[in-house]
Amino acid sequence: MTPVSPLLQILDAIEDPADGRPLVAPAMRWEVGRGDRGATVQGTTGFTFSAEWAGQVRVRAEAALAARGEALESFALRPRIAAHAVQGSLSPHPRIRNVIAIGSGKGGVGKSTTAVNLALALQKLGARVGVLDADVYGPSVPAMLGLSGRPESPDGKSIEPMRAFGIEAMSIGLLVDQDTPMIWRGPMATSALMQLFTDTLWGDLDYLVVDLPPGTGDIQLTLAQKIPVAGAVVVTTPQEIATLDARKAVSMFNKVEVPVLGIVENMAVHVCSNCGHSEHVFGQGGAQAMAERYGVPLLGSLPLDLRIREQGDAGAPVVAAAPESAPALAYLAAAQAMATELARRPRASIPIASTLA
Repeated sequence: MTPVSPLLQILDAIEDPADGRPLVAPAMRWEVGRGDRGATVQGTTGFTFSAEWAGQVRVRAEAALAARGEALESFALRPRIAAHAVQGSLSPHPRIRNVIAIGSGKGGVGKSTTAVNLALALQKLGARVGVLDADVYGPSVPAMLGLSGRPESPDGKSIEPMRAFGIEAMSIGLLVDQDTPMIWRGPMATSALMQLFTDTLWGDLDYLVVDLPPGTGDIQLTLAQKIPVAGAVVVTTPQEIATLDARKAVSMFNKVEVPVLGIVENMAVHVCSNCGHSEHVFGQGGAQAMAERYGVPLLGSLPLDLRIREQGDAGAPVVAAAPESAPALAYLAAAQAMATELARRPRASIPIASTLA
């Protein structure tokens, strides 16, 4: 029989069913033992995953071992999400393992819808998640999550996050009247962002998804300088005019040393609900070309689907309201790809214990 250490080499060669890259540390750590009927294998991932994905990995592990004459007696996967390195001299938030910024170079590409559904998808995959609406001028997260009323303050200084569909949420939209315009200069807006981040009594979170306003202005710079960000995702649509602006967002994150985990292409294809015909309304291939240009993954291509808009307007995002629908499954795949890419990044020097063990 093959010694245990070569078995680890066999397992390290297993490719991720989602992107074809090897499942190696730090994203995956394998433990191998010997049972009465073959190898006992346990993998610890640095990311959350779907049951379908875990089943595919098991099949690949069993085939790889069988090719070396080894039987698989038992196989198990478990997630253990760690805090990852952040920019500059900042340290991770004591109760938030990873802050993930969702940005775009321009408005109108569905960034907020993507941020909310990615947050819900991470929660569906088993993580503890919060979402921070950093667009103080045009907050939309409360409406998308069906939240209303005012958050509670136990001491008159800190704020309890509100909750919807299993995730925590905070937004300036929960603290002011819905029709009140935020006529603020940059310093006031950035001060409001910092208060929302630092004064909110966030729970023990694996991920805090931050929905940024469009562009590369004061809010983005404040986030880069004062908030410990583990990674960023850029949202675009396929057409050239959108990717031109999205490139600026990628360049901005690179300049402020926030790693770009990948690109999400929104409104990639429309499938007619009557005849099933597929049409690339906004063009095709723009996000893929952009991802290749900057050497980052294309995390997912999301459909132009009426349900996404309807459910968001109704305050029940598609991932929560229709989890088995094609749009929801696309968000789940993109969220897992995002979490996997983050898990491949260096870990924080001061570890934070995970809630998933």
